[in-house]
Parts: sequence; C-alpha cells; structure tokens
Amino acid sequence: MLENITFKDASIEDLPIIVEIYNSTVPSRMVTADLEPVSINDRLDWFHEHNPYKRPLWVVEHEGEICGWVSLQSFYGRPAYNATAEISIYLHNDFRGKGLGRKIINKVIEECPKFEIDTLLGFIFGHNEPSLRLFSSFGFEKWAHLPEVAKLDGIKRDLVILGKRVS
Repeated sequence: MLENITFKDASIEDLPIIVEIYNSTVPSRMVTADLEPVSINDRLDWFHEHNPYKRPLWVVEHEGEICGWVSLQSFYGRPAYNATAEISIYLHNDFRGKGLGRKIINKVIEECPKFEIDTLLGFIFGHNEPSLRLFSSFGFEKWAHLPEVAKLDGIKRDLVILGKRVS
C-alpha cells in the first residue's frame, strides 16, 4: 500500500503526463474505448471541461511523482443531472495493483459533497474484472449492462455502468 499520496488540481503543464498515462492503457483493451493513442491536442477540450469547483481533474502524486489521475465529468450534459458525475481513474503502469485506486476512490467519495455531487457513476468494460471488483468493494452496484456495445480488435465487449449514492 502506497503512503504519502497527494492530490492536486491538474494544470495545463500536467496534460502531457495525463495523456501519457491514458495512452499507456490503450493497448490493454481493458480500460478505454480508444483504439489508438490520443494527442495532447486531442485532450485540450476535455481538459478545459474540468474545474476545481465542480468537476475536478486531479493528478495523484507519490513522493513528488505523478502516478495517476482522476477526473469527475458531468453526466449527460443536462442541468437536471448536475448532482451526478462520472469518475475516471487512470494509473501509471508502475503504480497499478498497489492500492492507489482505493485511495483515489476514498478521496473522491469524501470530496463529493464539496462539489454538490450525490451520485457517482463508473463506466467499466465487462471484462475489466479488477476495476469492477475495486468499485464493487466501495458499494458501487451494477445499474446498467450494455451487452456488446464496443468492438475491440474484432471482439465485442460489454459495458457495465456502476453507480453509487454518496450522500
């Protein structure tokens, strides 16, 4: 279990490492529906959709090194859903499997009231058993199952939407 983890609002200077960490997950076909790496330019609009007051994008540091990031994004883009956010967690390969995901989810749940978020959603591929187990261990429940909605290297994959009320 990693100690001395800190969270900070991501700055534009952090975008290259955010993109690098994201792109490191593309080949596994476990985490993202992107089939090719994205560029920093591709992620600029996404980066600017975040803000430290309602929809944070945090980089996670261990001993001064960025080891992952977490974002909260608006769900469905309509005002009635403002209290619902999608959580996305991406970890540097060297920091996976060391309890960092647990620390991140804990932090996000603790901070949700500050952002007026009462419902969290996780969109996870059905074959990503480690992530499904992680979120389930925090009381996230399966709220939707979309069978074979993604095609990764010719294999049709399910998307599971997990949800949790946090207030």
